[in-house]
Amino acid sequence: MRKGKNTNSIDTFLGADACIEGVIDFEGAIRLDGNVKGKIFSSGGTVIIGERAVVNAEINVDVAIIMGEVNGTIDARDRIEIYAPGRVVGDIRTPKMSIESGVIIDGTCAMRKGSEKTKKKTNFISKMSLLDETKGKQ
Repeated sequence: MRKGKNTNSIDTFLGADACIEGVIDFEGAIRLDGNVKGKIFSSGGTVIIGERAVVNAEINVDVAIIMGEVNGTIDARDRIEIYAPGRVVGDIRTPKMSIESGVIIDGTCAMRKGSEKTKKKTNFISKMSLLDETKGKQ
């Protein structure tokens, strides 16, 4: 996994000292490093949750790149990338997902093809680095 994918052209930025409550409806790419509470929506955009960000929101975008903390549902039409020290507490729906070692996910994950959801759901209540440690002992 390549950290920072799709971060070359950020259209909107919310700094680490900023707090916002409400609905964020955007186009292009947005990077959030502050505190956000509410809804984040884009019909074709990318949201980047920075390492210092704390987001308590429902997220509905094409691409979600998570490096900070998200509490809430993430629905990505294209893909979700989660990098350490990222933490997601809530449900995830996406056709493609990549998870780096050290990430914490507490919720359900529904993989789907395009807009069609698959029948299989997987529960995650784990720390991915623990899986790496067990693989190393085998």
